[in-house]
Amino acid sequence: MTTMTETSARFREFKMPDVGEGLTEAEILKWFVQPGDTVTDGQVVCEVETAKAAVELPIPFDGVVHELRFPEGTTVDVGQVIIAIDVAPGSGDAPAPAAAAPAQEPAAEAEPKGRTPVLVGYGVAESSTKRRPRKGASAAPEAAAVAAAVQAELNGHAAPAAPAAPAAAVPAQGGRPLAKPPVRKLAKDLGIDLATVVPTGKDGIITREDVHAAAAPAAAPAAAPAPAPAAVAPAVAEAPAVVSDSARETRIPVKGVRKAIAQAMVGSAFTAPHVTEFITVDVTRTMKLVAELKEDKDMAGVRVNPLLVIAKALLVAIKRNPEVNAAWDEANQEIVQKHYVNLGIAAATPRGLIVPNIKDAHDKTLPQLAAALGELVTTARDGKTSPAAMAGGTVTITNVGVFGVDTGTPILNSGESVILAVGAIKLQPWVHKGKVKPRQVTTLALSFDHRLVDGELGSKVLADVAAILEQPKRLITWA
Repeated sequence: MTTMTETSARFREFKMPDVGEGLTEAEILKWFVQPGDTVTDGQVVCEVETAKAAVELPIPFDGVVHELRFPEGTTVDVGQVIIAIDVAPGSGDAPAPAAAAPAQEPAAEAEPKGRTPVLVGYGVAESSTKRRPRKGASAAPEAAAVAAAVQAELNGHAAPAAPAAPAAAVPAQGGRPLAKPPVRKLAKDLGIDLATVVPTGKDGIITREDVHAAAAPAAAPAAAPAPAPAAVAPAVAEAPAVVSDSARETRIPVKGVRKAIAQAMVGSAFTAPHVTEFITVDVTRTMKLVAELKEDKDMAGVRVNPLLVIAKALLVAIKRNPEVNAAWDEANQEIVQKHYVNLGIAAATPRGLIVPNIKDAHDKTLPQLAAALGELVTTARDGKTSPAAMAGGTVTITNVGVFGVDTGTPILNSGESVILAVGAIKLQPWVHKGKVKPRQVTTLALSFDHRLVDGELGSKVLADVAAILEQPKRLITWA
């Protein structure tokens, strides 16, 4: 079963699916098709960005694109129709495309209770059918006029004339000013209130020029040449930065992955009582082991680096202290101990910091762990990490050392009990066998949820990781 509806035997509509567990909305980044294009079952028609990742959506049937309901850059609620397909082209006159609904328009039909299987992800969350209320009773006719104009623009012809309306800067009775969605986005990016803009377009519609005119500096001397309006960046996958006229500030819309990161960090920091412990350790022998593993034929074709050995050390420490691999269930007031380890690796990507995880990392051999780690990093850097790859993590490693940082106090991933920060590995003077010698040294920081991990348990885990990195042969004797 897919997220589609049938308006007739000829036309089918495809709804925005829940592309990740419990997500309620996604932004349309790019359309790969236009009205009139032929599509086939499984063909990718658009790319959307959720709070977790960018995902490509395939269409589940053959036909010809009849209409696109939303332009690029629009945030659409899960369950709303985003595209209509003519599955029997040439069988008769096609009805005119329906007006494109504004982003806050409620869905035409209520979703059934529970999760409905969809094309991508795990189904629509029961709460995802809730829609934002409409703003004012007069919004409906205006929304229809704007929607018709947008659909006409998408189809490449002039918009039909809207009902006559008084040409005024602010519609009567508190209604929204008339403007197409691209113009509304421009006004939002430039920080302009459309209610203050004087419209010059037909039937009182605000144009791009009207917005630029409102954004121009107001108090410029008459003799001085007026500054040109700031150029607006074309729509891209990431939210465009907005530079003020004075070039003294830059405003970047918070949405997508960055918005999710902010919400998750605030939720974690103010929900779980964090405790962080530190230890500085001589990892000279670990660095020698890494060099040897790079020459080992059993490790050929996989990435070998210090992070691989650190990851294995953390897995062994968890095996020796299994109580640390747990989660706090606030609703049921229970500690949920996990008998598996999904090892998260924090990765910096063009879309922001994401934490995909290696499923069942505890069962993997060193070569298998190296292969999984290499694949995880490559996929993250390419921006192709799926929501499923970021779900279900139990513990996390964040390697701040790659930025030359000695250590930090990492914030827990939501639902996890521990996170290990690895600092830069540097050559430092160290007392070794009674003498001061140059040794490879790093600092580890372990943050843990003090509701379920007390100081003793957290200290044991951190000490075990340090002991293994100091004497890597313990990977064999302790495993």
